[in-house]
Amino acid sequence: MHSSEQNHWKKLAADAAAKLVENGMVVGLGTGSTAGLFVSALGRRVADEGLRISGIPTSEQTAALARGLRIPLTDFASHAQIDLTIDGADEIESGTLYLIKGHGGALLREKIVAAASKRMVVVADETKMSGRLGSLVSVPVEVVQFGWEATQRQLAALGGNPALRMSRDGKPFVTDGGHYIVDCAFGPIGNPKDVAHHLDHVVGSVEHGMFLKYASEVCVGGPNGVTVLRKASS
Repeated sequence: MHSSEQNHWKKLAADAAAKLVENGMVVGLGTGSTAGLFVSALGRRVADEGLRISGIPTSEQTAALARGLRIPLTDFASHAQIDLTIDGADEIESGTLYLIKGHGGALLREKIVAAASKRMVVVADETKMSGRLGSLVSVPVEVVQFGWEATQRQLAALGGNPALRMSRDGKPFVTDGGHYIVDCAFGPIGNPKDVAHHLDHVVGSVEHGMFLKYASEVCVGGPNGVTVLRKASS
C-alpha cells in the first residue's frame, strides 16, 4: 500500500467526521495527521458555510493550525463540557473501540478533552484497526521528568518493556506539558482494563495512552470509502 493511498483514506474519514459538526457546538480538536485533516476540513466549513463553532485544541500544534484556518478557539474556563471531540488514534480494537493514543505526543491533553466530551468520534484509516489492543503499537505513558528512571523501572515491573522516547536531536522528547514519554511495548493485551488499572497507579506517571471508555464511534477510511463503527453492546 502506498502512503498516498493511506492519506486518501485518512482524508475520507476526516471529511466524513467534519460533517458531524453542527452550528453552536464546542468541538474538541484532536492531534495527529488524521486529526489535522479533520481540522482542515472543519476550517473549510467555517470559511465556506459560515459554520459557528468554538474549538478546544489538544496541543499547541493543533491550536496553531486552527488559528491559521480562523477557527475560533475557547477553553475550559469558558465551557465546562465539550459537545463533540474528533481525534485520531494509533490503534483501535475492533468491537470494543478501545484505543491507544499518544504517539503524536499529546495524550494528556487528548484524554482531558475526551473525558470532558459528551461524544468522541475517532477518525482513522483501516491500518489502525486490530483484533487485540497492543498488537500494532506500544502504549505511551507520560511521566514527570523528576525521577523518570524510577518511574520507568515501575513500568518494567509491569511487563511494559519501557523505552524513553527521544527527539530527532537525540534528547528526550518533551510534551506540551513539560513531561517525558515512556513507550511501553506490552504486545497484544489480553485484559486492557487490568493493564490500564495498573498504569493508573504508577507513581510518577501523569497519564497513559490507553483510552478504554471514550470513543462512541469510529470513521474508518479504506478502499471502499468510509465505514462507521460503533461500540458493541456490553
